[in-house]
Amino acid sequence: MAAAPQMSTHDSVTALGQHGLRSRDKLARIPVKVVPPEPGGALPKPAWLRARPMMSETVAGMASILREHRLHSVCEEAMCPNIGECFAQRTATFMIMGGICTRRCAFCDVAHGRPLPLDDEEPARLADAVAALGLRYVVITSVDRDDLRDGGAAHFARCVALLRERVPGIRVEVLTPDFRGRVERALDALSAAWPDVFNHNVETVPSLYRAARAGADYRGSLMLLRRVKEANASVVTKSGLMVGLGESDDELLETMRDIRAHGVDVLTIGQYLAPSRFHMAVKRYVVPETFSAFREEGLKMGFREVVSGPLVRSSYHAGDTVLA
Repeated sequence: MAAAPQMSTHDSVTALGQHGLRSRDKLARIPVKVVPPEPGGALPKPAWLRARPMMSETVAGMASILREHRLHSVCEEAMCPNIGECFAQRTATFMIMGGICTRRCAFCDVAHGRPLPLDDEEPARLADAVAALGLRYVVITSVDRDDLRDGGAAHFARCVALLRERVPGIRVEVLTPDFRGRVERALDALSAAWPDVFNHNVETVPSLYRAARAGADYRGSLMLLRRVKEANASVVTKSGLMVGLGESDDELLETMRDIRAHGVDVLTIGQYLAPSRFHMAVKRYVVPETFSAFREEGLKMGFREVVSGPLVRSSYHAGDTVLA
């Protein structure tokens, strides 16, 4: 029998009842400590940065379908500001392999802890839910699973294969971890059922990696994206960046060039929003005109598409971007 997950007196419960650490407790042991701002010291949120209201009945209905099939969504677990809009359109980014992440990224509030063993029935439940919702485009992401020999890549492949078997014509995008230290095993496993779109977020500029992405490696993320494109040129590769963590525009543009140089087709750029006062603080709010300028620069670099805006997230309108 698997050992029970470690708990804390300050632990949090995911949508499916798994226990992990969030906020201050999650970030207590990161290498670059976050100093919370004094009350009233955080940057005020500008008027243009307003998400669509969550429309509680719609959100509750979609959440009910996810619970019925015992599925997590990153929309809920990461507190995405677009949850109301996406759930209203009956779309969601499904989060597989549980709701407990093995890492402690300082920009994210998905719960941290010791994950449960993989659920072998999850791929079938995911396919059932997608069929019931009548979706034509699905995004599958996951928590980091550094406890698994392939980082969970074979589980991704099983999900892709079953979706295609049960929902003919479905287009599938995966948003994966970096598989650090397990890339060879992961690529071998993914080759059993390549997705239509392979997405891995670089997230931020290299100078901020130690503070924002403890346990990750900038060059490793770039090489993963390149290796996927080299392994299967027909797969659309995609990545995402956040702004507002303390990067300069020049650093961001240089990172965009790096991503494009590694064969990435599609890029998303959005405003970072701190999940709590204990996470990395927002250092600046980028105006919509600057997001438009980032998009123009990205298209000049050769990206097939750049989706850039204050509320853009890596899976926002993902099907519209790829199927257009």
